[in-house]
Amino acid sequence: MARLIDSGPGCPTPTPLRGPNAAEARGLTYDDAVRAETDHLYPLVKDFVTPMEWPAMAPLVAAINRLKVQKNAVILAHNYMTPDIFRLVGDFRGDSLQLAREASKVDADIIVQAGVHFMAETSKILAPEKTVLIPDTRAGCSLAASITGADVRLIKEKYPNYPVVTYVNTTADVKAECHITCTSSNAAQVVEAIAKEWNTDTVILVPDQYLAKNVAAQTDIRIMTWPGACEVHEMFSAEDVHQLREAHPGVVILAHPECPPDVLEAADYAGSTAALANYVAEKHPPKVVLLTECSMSDNVAAENPGTNFIRPCNLCPHMKRITLENIYDCLITGEHEVTIPEDVRLRAKEALDAMMALPRMEKPLDFVTGLEPLEIEMVV
Repeated sequence: MARLIDSGPGCPTPTPLRGPNAAEARGLTYDDAVRAETDHLYPLVKDFVTPMEWPAMAPLVAAINRLKVQKNAVILAHNYMTPDIFRLVGDFRGDSLQLAREASKVDADIIVQAGVHFMAETSKILAPEKTVLIPDTRAGCSLAASITGADVRLIKEKYPNYPVVTYVNTTADVKAECHITCTSSNAAQVVEAIAKEWNTDTVILVPDQYLAKNVAAQTDIRIMTWPGACEVHEMFSAEDVHQLREAHPGVVILAHPECPPDVLEAADYAGSTAALANYVAEKHPPKVVLLTECSMSDNVAAENPGTNFIRPCNLCPHMKRITLENIYDCLITGEHEVTIPEDVRLRAKEALDAMMALPRMEKPLDFVTGLEPLEIEMVV
């Protein structure tokens, strides 16, 4: 016979009342008007947002899309944004190069950067007349934080005869000290172009050591680098690739060039975020892994329902600081505006302009996989 425990008099266990969700806390409700504005959008995120969650999300989506019209604002959504941001409120979507180009020509008074701080700075560099907002100032980048403008000045003093290329994942201060920028889409093209311009066989590529090593394997140009890395991509290993192949026979493994070189050696294909998305869209692999940030896989999967995505991804904590809630808040309040000293902006723009003046590629460059990793010299 079960033994009853007397909890004593006056021991209530009431069901706690549900507090307001993020939309309700902002005075937004899921009413008939919101349903009319947003219910047709739900299929775009139904694989990532449950029907129970949608009534809490839809009022924010509707309000953000209204505010964009009222304030002549656009949202630049990086591939690493969550699907609700990327697919429901983003006006321009893509990798850092695509967004940089859009920032330079977009017809808007306000740019909201749904990405990290260096991306917002890049938008401000290219569109100084526009108000650029970052929804959360804490949305930084481990790679961008690994190097400063002062570091680059020391590099140039030590190696005055070599051009310095900076990956776009850096601060405006760093860009201002470098000769040209690059992205993972065009890094090899930029390295070869600047080497030819300087009539040198050596180029310094900062700050991502793994991108530099992977680019070095694609070109005859000697590359030196800096010991920086992306905390998301450096966690992948060749052992991860081998385990994935064992667990999922026939899977096609795609890697980002910010991953360590042994990952690219073991992968089936490697390229920038745009190149990875293009590969899936063009090749239609039945089963695929993207060795990159988590939301990238979600966003590519949403556009390729015929492909089964295995997701051993790594989350970027900085990208995930950007939410529908703080996008709404920054459109309401005008916080947090990104500003750059004009002398820094002009010099950083020269580095970006030098990249954007190169012939535009029809498609992002592939990275050859299966190559033995190279060891290259560090500049520190």
